[in-house]
Amino acid sequence: MDLYNLLILLMFIAVVLMVEGMYLLWSSYKGPEANKIDRRLRIMSAGAHGGPETSLLKQRLLSDKPFMQHILLSIPRIHVLDRLLMQTGLRMNLMSFVGLSCGLALAGFLIAQFVVLNLILTIALLLLAGSLPYFYLLYLKDKRLKKFDEQLPDALDLIGRGIRSGHALPSALKMVADEMANPVAEEFRVAFDEVNYGFSMQAALTNLSTRVPSTDLKYFVVAVLIQRETGGNLAELLDNISAMIRSRQRLYGAIRVLSAEGKLSAWILTLLPIVLAIVINLVNPAFMQVLWKDEAGIKMIIGVIILMIVGILWMRKIIKIRV
Repeated sequence: MDLYNLLILLMFIAVVLMVEGMYLLWSSYKGPEANKIDRRLRIMSAGAHGGPETSLLKQRLLSDKPFMQHILLSIPRIHVLDRLLMQTGLRMNLMSFVGLSCGLALAGFLIAQFVVLNLILTIALLLLAGSLPYFYLLYLKDKRLKKFDEQLPDALDLIGRGIRSGHALPSALKMVADEMANPVAEEFRVAFDEVNYGFSMQAALTNLSTRVPSTDLKYFVVAVLIQRETGGNLAELLDNISAMIRSRQRLYGAIRVLSAEGKLSAWILTLLPIVLAIVINLVNPAFMQVLWKDEAGIKMIIGVIILMIVGILWMRKIIKIRV
């Protein structure tokens, strides 16, 4: 098969994947009530553990199509990716995400064929394009988690005031769900619904800490579970945890200001070679073509990429301070 026929075949596959992705995207928005119920069940199943009912929910909700469901379940540790998808807050099922990643990978392959890159650079571009949705998920997860951590002290204060006024802990969780904004309201609403559906408070709070990988939230969950076993003033305990979280956030803000110069230097050192290579290629393309047409140039590119990755990880280790 020559290159022309191969491109036609790949374009046909790309169109089919695009149509399939559009169909899956449309099917995920059948109605506001159905979408709300489906999303709540998916969030609960992503954090659930140990029960047969929750396992059935998780298996059923990976994909709307039975044959794709069977394929996804055969992939090892696919639930980890599904949990990451739910932690971002996106209204997208796992099948739509996989289709988007495959479509971008195919687009990267087609771009590499039109630019006439060698095999190594073609594979690199394919992997880079296919992994872009995953890195975007990580960005959304971090952004949502930071917002959750900012809202958590106010949520704990609200729970403490509700307990002082005579409400039970599930009712206090519902107050957070009703009176605060997302994402903290959404997660506490799921915990409250789990208690209403028959889960124990320990299981609901454990599921909450599983869905939201927040260190501050784990302090709250562990404190509540210990208090339910040993007794004590829960409202006062929540006030102390809230004060501790606010102190940690102030300390983290000060550290972030002090490390801003190091982060800027890291960005400059990372982007400078890439920007310089693009500028040189625009000014004198023949000068840069040696790097990907000559065997020694390809080895140099691979070596530079490896060294840049090591440098990025090294600088990230230096400027990232855990509080």
